[in-house]
Amino acid sequence: MDQNKIKKVLITRQQVASRVKELGAQITRDYAGEQVTMVCTLRGAVVFFADLIREIDLDLEIDFIAVSSYGGGTSTSGEVKMIKDLSSPIAGKNIIIVEDIIDSGVTLNYLKKLLEARQPKSVRICSLLDKPSRRKTELKGDYVGFEIENEYVVGCGLDYDQHMRQLADVCVLAPEVYGG
Repeated sequence: MDQNKIKKVLITRQQVASRVKELGAQITRDYAGEQVTMVCTLRGAVVFFADLIREIDLDLEIDFIAVSSYGGGTSTSGEVKMIKDLSSPIAGKNIIIVEDIIDSGVTLNYLKKLLEARQPKSVRICSLLDKPSRRKTELKGDYVGFEIENEYVVGCGLDYDQHMRQLADVCVLAPEVYGG
């Protein structure tokens, strides 16, 4: 990993781990005695998702979905494309969509409406990061790890052109890397 690509560490791995424990405990309390289906949005949320589900003490099912509004760019196109749908029906189930970051909200808003149309018992959103300054919809996360400023971040599953997802810290990418 070329350290020249990283401007700074924004959130350390220890801060992430501590907050993931807190989110897991909150979800456990909120759904005590109920079953929950955790839906991981691929690919970015997979690292956060794996850590989070280990912190939840409930009867869990997991599933995966992939949608995109970014293509190969760094900003949303506004058009959402389904890449991989859920494997199982969700009618009557408690659903928690697990996302890496709530940015413009376009993709997540589409995804939430799509899942709500399948008549689950509930649909909530859990995101490691929230960047409200970029929001283009009225979408809010139900469980949010950290609110961040409008900076390009990588690590903990977040990427730049499919690279740097494996970084344990959430880092700010140097603007010269992405032309920012």
